Amino acid sequence: MRGLFVTGTDTGIGKTEVTCALVANARAAGVDAVAMKPAQSGVAPGEPTDADRLHAACDGVEPLDVLCPYSFAAPLAPAVAARLEGRSVSFGALVERVRALAARHEAVLVEGAGGLIVPLTDTHTYADLAVALGLPVLLVARAGLGTVNHTALTVEALRARGLALAGIVLNSACDTDDPSIPYNAAEIARVTGREPLASLPHTRDIAERQRFLRSRLAGKIQF
Repeated sequence: MRGLFVTGTDTGIGKTEVTCALVANARAAGVDAVAMKPAQSGVAPGEPTDADRLHAACDGVEPLDVLCPYSFAAPLAPAVAARLEGRSVSFGALVERVRALAARHEAVLVEGAGGLIVPLTDTHTYADLAVALGLPVLLVARAGLGTVNHTALTVEALRARGLALAGIVLNSACDTDDPSIPYNAAEIARVTGREPLASLPHTRDIAERQRFLRSRLAGKIQF
């Protein structure tokens, strides 16, 4: 299976933005790539979702419910949000859905929710899904204070599971004056042995931000 598993050190750090930029770059380069989000939470009626953004980045080549089979209202881990709605997430069905997408397209990017160990089902985490798919993992991390510890812990968790680290991207998801940002990439490289592929500053305009992400990530990540 060709593709990437995109995870983060936390929620709200720009995994969807990075995934959209990567799949859009791939498609612009002639690669038939699609992006999938197995489950999303915190869905509000009338509000754009992560799955909507991924669907647009894929040029709508697959139905929305194929790219995101599970959507929940509560802004909680998918396993918990599903339980509150009297529903459940089928781990086996998700694995088969990703494999079916990979059979129809050249590459598939799978975006997790929150961090690597977030509960996806009552018995599986997103780390288990990454292992089952065997995809290399791209780690999106906060650019600011606290990211060295969170990034190092996630890299340790990946290595403990035998998952290949495709790279680390530092992302400034909000506008903040953080004195640690100029130093964090070097510290992450020193602690983990992997220099971040890119460090992305914050831009308020969404369209401008996506153009910037695409330009900064172009050629940096192979899948």
